[in-house]
This record gives sequence, C-alpha cells and structure tokens, in this order.
Amino acid sequence: MIITMEVTKFINMPIRSGQFQQNIGQQQSNFKATQSTMVDSHLSSNVITDNGSAEASVSSSYEGTLEELESFCREGKVKEAIEVLRLLEKKYIHVDLPRCLLLMQAIGEAKSLEEAKIVHEHVMQSLSPLKVSTYNKILEMYSKCGSMDDAFTVFHNMPERNLTTWDTIVTWLAKNGLAEDCIDLFTEFKKNGLKPDGQMFIGVFYACSMLGDIEEGMLHFKSMTDDYGIIPSLDHYVSIVDMLGSVGHLDEAFRFIEKMPLEPSVDVWETLMNLCRVHGYLELGNHCAEVVALLDPSRLNEQSQAGLVPVKASDLAKWKEKKLASENLLEVKSRVHEYRAGDTSRPENNKLYDLLRGMKAQMKEAGYIPQTRFVLHDIDQEGKEEALLSHSERLAVSYGLLNSTARSTIRVIKNLRVCVDCHNALKIISKLVGREFIIRDAKRFHHFKDGLCSCRDYW
Repeated sequence: MIITMEVTKFINMPIRSGQFQQNIGQQQSNFKATQSTMVDSHLSSNVITDNGSAEASVSSSYEGTLEELESFCREGKVKEAIEVLRLLEKKYIHVDLPRCLLLMQAIGEAKSLEEAKIVHEHVMQSLSPLKVSTYNKILEMYSKCGSMDDAFTVFHNMPERNLTTWDTIVTWLAKNGLAEDCIDLFTEFKKNGLKPDGQMFIGVFYACSMLGDIEEGMLHFKSMTDDYGIIPSLDHYVSIVDMLGSVGHLDEAFRFIEKMPLEPSVDVWETLMNLCRVHGYLELGNHCAEVVALLDPSRLNEQSQAGLVPVKASDLAKWKEKKLASENLLEVKSRVHEYRAGDTSRPENNKLYDLLRGMKAQMKEAGYIPQTRFVLHDIDQEGKEEALLSHSERLAVSYGLLNSTARSTIRVIKNLRVCVDCHNALKIISKLVGREFIIRDAKRFHHFKDGLCSCRDYW
C-alpha cells in the first residue's frame, strides 16, 4: 500500500454523484483557477530523499540520456525517470513520442499523480499538436492515478475523440467510484447517435455493480446483443457474475453461469468463489473452489485468497500458517516509509496505535461494530478488536492524520483488497475527523467522505 498526502487543500471532484451534466461547462474555469499540489509515491522505488519539493534537483549520478530514461521506465522507477526527463529538457534533448508513452504507462501503473502532471506538461509543450491516440494515453494515465478531475479536463478539451476515448472515460469513471457519472456519460454517448462497443459495456456493468442496480445492468446486457449486435464474451459474463454477486445475489449468479452458452472459464468461477467468501456463503463457495481447482489449481494459492475468508474449514490451518501480507509504502515530504499489517517496529507506532485506540469509543458510538470474524487468531474478543487496529491501511491513515495538514486528503494505495472491517472503520473515521480518504485496493478506488464510500459498499 502507498499513502500520499496533498500539501494543499483537496479539490472535490465536480463530476461526482451524478453531476456530469451540470458541470460539463465548468471544467475549464475550475482547473485554470485552482491547482492541487500532490506528494505521490510509487511501489517500484525505495529511493529516499530529504528534499520535500516537487522541484528537487537532479542527482549528479544520472547521465541524462534517452537510454537511461527508457531503462527507468521499464523498471518502473518513475521518480528517477522524471528526474532524467528534467535533465534532458535542460540539455535540449528531444524525447520522442514512444518514450513519452512508455513513461506515461509507468506513471499510470505507479499511480503517481504529481509525475503525471509533469509528463503531461512536457508532452503538450514538446510534441503538440497531439494525435487523438496520444490524448487517450494521457486520459488513461490520469484515470489510473485516480484523478478523474484531471482526466475529465483532458477529455473535455480534446479537439477530437474516438471510440477508445469514450471507452476509457466511461470505464474509469466506474472504476474510480463515479458510477452515476459513468451511466450519465454512457447515456449521453448513445443520445449522440454513437454506437458502443463491448469494452464500454464492461464499464457500464461495473457501474451498475457499484450502484447495486441489477435490473439496469441486466437491461444493458440484453441491449448489448439486441440493439448493437455485440456477442457477449467471457469478460462480459465475468462482469455480470461480479455484478450479481457483489450485491449478494449469489444463487442468481450461479444460475446465470449454468445458463451460459459458452463454457465458463476459470475467471468466471473464481469471481463467484471470491464473492462467496466475501458474503460468507461457504457451501457455494466450496463448490466454486473445487471447480477452480480442476481448471487451474494455481488460482487457489495465497495470492488468490488474500484478504478473503477461507471457504473450507480445512483451509483455516493453512491460512494461519501462511497469508500474503498486507503492506504499504508511505511517502511524506518525499521520504518513503513501508508499513505492513501488525507492524510494531517503528518508533512512531505507539502514537499511531494510541490514535486508533482513542477513536474506538467514538467510532462505536457512531455505529461501528468490529467485524472480528476476519481475525483468524484464537484470542478473546478484546484481543481480536485490538488485532484489527494493526491492519496496514489503518496504520497508514493514522500516520496521515498525524502528519498532514488539517482537512487535506489522504491517498492510499493498497496491495490487497480492503477488508470489510477496515472499510466500515474508514467510513466512520472519515466522518469523525472531517477528512477524505482515497483508497486504491486490489479491486477499485474507494473515496471515503462524510461516513460514506463511493463504492456504496459493493466491492
């Protein structure tokens, strides 16, 4: 997990909560008037610097060559790549489009928003006029960084758009928790007489899943074939199973699989298996696990189980012995810190745990009920509640609360799916402290604010 904190006050997404139509004309002025400064981090590099500025001087150890830039991009070392890019700018060495695209891809994978802004500016200054395909890559980069404000500004200002443009914005609106805006934009797309493709429908199903609107999702599934002649692929069937199962319609999801005209893939069965675990439906989950074991036994390793309740009772012993650790890298003022679940090694950890313990009573008054079923240790109730405090996302958020400016947003990138208890806790903490937490887990973005989450508890 990575946590990053804004140095200036966070700009709320003006297109959130179904406000696409009202705000489409406001984007340009909003973004010219306000600029958000972010301190972002990445998974691939453990470089620690003492300079807290985004304009940190370039290390003398870098040569400033195109080959060096390309190497850092392929290794996922985004900050080093940006420093080399700055050196190349100072040397007036032109960086061609393929290398810029490689850098944008690395930034999107690292979810480094500050670096995304830097490379965006560089591309606009050095490679304009841009083709629509390049704009699409910028749009995708911002979307992967979780900044749909920036993504939508790019979308709004593009001189032309193609189907890939619409696919990207529709899909990533849903993935970033803006499900209503995803559906609004999809509706606008169709009203303009444009024809969606199969990829766009996957984004729509994702949005319906987040909204818990199964009826609309199934109508879109039917419309995909009846109105647009798109034959559903296995990816579409996986999306529908996820949509049904996320809201707890597990038997219906199973019946849907049985009626599939295609042979269900391991992805279909694994999706239902994981959702059965989330909802505690062990009997059906056990059946799915047996099918997955036949199709691809490697799907049942600790990575596929991470963050989920075991299906079989016999799995519990293995689960206790070996579980993929939840972890995060934390960057504050360009210093990188790593947290793992249960981490007690750092000198500041006493303060983190004290803060979490101090909020526990207020959280319970606000309706928090510890989900101790996710603690698989043979300890008493109080011990289980204490164990929940050690989850890495809580340690990261706690550090953010102690070390960031008041009312600023805390951004976290987690390597596993956020557990139900942490999800409930972060909703309540966001309301108690009046802060917004943007959490990117292994499945989607979660925007916690005022006691609510953008995923509407469907994840």
